[in-house]
Amino acid sequence: MSVFQLKQFNVNQADVSMKIGTDAMVLGAWAPVNDAETILDIGTGTGILALMLAQRSDAFTIDAVEIDAKTFERAVENFEHSPWADRLFCYHASIQEFADEIDETYDFIISNPPYFEINQTTGINPRTTARQTHHLNHSTLLKVTKQLLHPNGSCAFSLPFVSEQPLIAEAENLGFKVYKILRMKDKADTSYSRSFLQLGFGDKPTQTETLVLKEDSGAYSADFKALTQAFYPMF
Repeated sequence: MSVFQLKQFNVNQADVSMKIGTDAMVLGAWAPVNDAETILDIGTGTGILALMLAQRSDAFTIDAVEIDAKTFERAVENFEHSPWADRLFCYHASIQEFADEIDETYDFIISNPPYFEINQTTGINPRTTARQTHHLNHSTLLKVTKQLLHPNGSCAFSLPFVSEQPLIAEAENLGFKVYKILRMKDKADTSYSRSFLQLGFGDKPTQTETLVLKEDSGAYSADFKALTQAFYPMF
């Protein structure tokens, strides 16, 4: 389905390399944006995270960066057709290029980055660019985030559960503290699949939660419905 329909906005996904997944929906609904006035979405794709945070927050500036030309054009279109077009801005660049050009910092940074590391490049197309980390690995993401994040701000990322501890170790080496961890699994008796982290520079105790997506019957869990009900029309 090329158009992803949500309660307050629609997202056109036609001709983009990566479609909207559950991880993006959970991250956008869960991310502790609080009272941020300026937000940055790194690797915005269709613009789904920026749009979700526009719905959830009163931020007056929500910038998004996208490296793929076709996907960038789609994000711009989705922003323009949303109720928050005056607050959403998209830039066609790598995050490294963007960071080199901007002098500002952001109150909140969000990213649903590529989800597996690779050791060699075998053949690159937009889908593998979106999913592999040779263009934006977790190390680069953390370093750029540190550069662009306000000292009192925070950031939120989605990543595979198996990458959680390595990323936390690297983040702590850069001076980040872990504020919140949400670990997601498909059903109660399955292994964790994804982790969602909130990081910042303050000294706060880490809060850890679990999200189970589905009941044993296969129906969506009450927790998942409660988290995403502001977005999914079916809830």
